[in-house]
Amino acid sequence: MDVGCGTGILSIFCAQAGAKRVYAVDASDIALQAKEVVKANNLAENVIVLHWRVELYMAPITHPDRYNDSIEFWRNVYGIDMSAMLQLAKQCSFEEPCVETTGENVLTWPHVSFRLAFGVASPAVSFSDLDRRSQFRVKHVDCYTIQHDELESVSTRYKFQSMMRAPLHGFAFWFDKKKRANPNEALVLSTAPEDPPTHWEQTLIYFYDPIDVEQDQIIEGSLTLSQSKENRRFMNIHLEYSSGGRSYVKESVMR
Repeated sequence: MDVGCGTGILSIFCAQAGAKRVYAVDASDIALQAKEVVKANNLAENVIVLHWRVELYMAPITHPDRYNDSIEFWRNVYGIDMSAMLQLAKQCSFEEPCVETTGENVLTWPHVSFRLAFGVASPAVSFSDLDRRSQFRVKHVDCYTIQHDELESVSTRYKFQSMMRAPLHGFAFWFDKKKRANPNEALVLSTAPEDPPTHWEQTLIYFYDPIDVEQDQIIEGSLTLSQSKENRRFMNIHLEYSSGGRSYVKESVMR
């Protein structure tokens, strides 16, 4: 599957290399041109171009094993006190977003999260499952009508309620690609933590220091994604979060 296929040239290369079936997916109108390119190269039977949307999700996570392996490890390294390395370890490990799997570490099945309507799928799931996942959505962006300058910076607010008492280590982000197959079900390719892992995994933004939260405690704040002025391929992430009367800010860059 070629997600964000553009003109479809990489999908064509895959088919020419021997792939029996390639799914080329894009949410923009370039998918229409990609179909014509595929036809012109007599590969319509091998390369299936899909013009679908993507929804981006977020959820708070607890991940003590990851934090301990990266940070707490330095408190005692083979009997040697190396706690002087802690601040540097936090910066090196968590300054930028991490692409990895979070597994069953989601802290809440929240009321809302984040949604960008860009453009797929795999096995059919019922709309009850989609409703369950829709609880994570925070913001909708219609990429058919939005103007280019509006995408230079996108902001939204979120609010979650913790399902358990645990340290809050950060937030996980992932996407689903979906298309309605009929009124009762949809085709979905999910990169969610509870679904089988994909090579996209999840994107995690870790805090430098975890926050202890109680069951039913509210976690809320805002998220701003903006295009970097230094490099248009980079994304600046401004995350504000508060819980238990304490407020914090985490700035990071997705490179």
